[in-house]
Amino acid sequence: MAGGLNADLVWLPGQSGADGGRTFVEHPVSCGDARYPLPMKRTLSAVAAVVALSAGILLPATAQATPGEGISGVTLLDIEIPAELLPFIPDGAHVVAKQITIAPGGTTGWHYHDGPVLGIVQAGTLTHPGSDCKPVIFDTGAFINEPSGKSNTHVGRNLGKEPVILDVVYLEPIGAPLFEDVTPAPPCDKT
Repeated sequence: MAGGLNADLVWLPGQSGADGGRTFVEHPVSCGDARYPLPMKRTLSAVAAVVALSAGILLPATAQATPGEGISGVTLLDIEIPAELLPFIPDGAHVVAKQITIAPGGTTGWHYHDGPVLGIVQAGTLTHPGSDCKPVIFDTGAFINEPSGKSNTHVGRNLGKEPVILDVVYLEPIGAPLFEDVTPAPPCDKT
């Protein structure tokens, strides 16, 4: 394998070889090598996700909205696992890995996810209250497990003086957005 220890063979769903079988391509483990661009559909989905995530910064706030502020993200991976490919994911999944940065004073806005989200705090301290507004604190190195569903509404805030950097993986249903905004904020939120 030309890539040595830094590459794996991966199957790209929707791609097939001349013989009609699956096509496996050499793909770097880092997922950031420009020699192996993601297919256009996935690239456009990633751009749309970044635009949607950034919308809270670019659009004026409304009285009822809970927009994100001071947040940016870089998509590292954006793939779909087709339905029935894996027996333990019978309906398939949209898998997105992102590195998210929340500036000091920044917030994700109140939201929830239609699928679970897993993450690691790479830097800073994330304040992460749920709909009861009781703050849960995640320091550098902490593992975050956000369950799916509206009953797991939450907000991520950086109340510190340094940026919060998160590496997250979204495991969303195919066709679902990465997050669903919640408006208005829970009544207990006084910020």
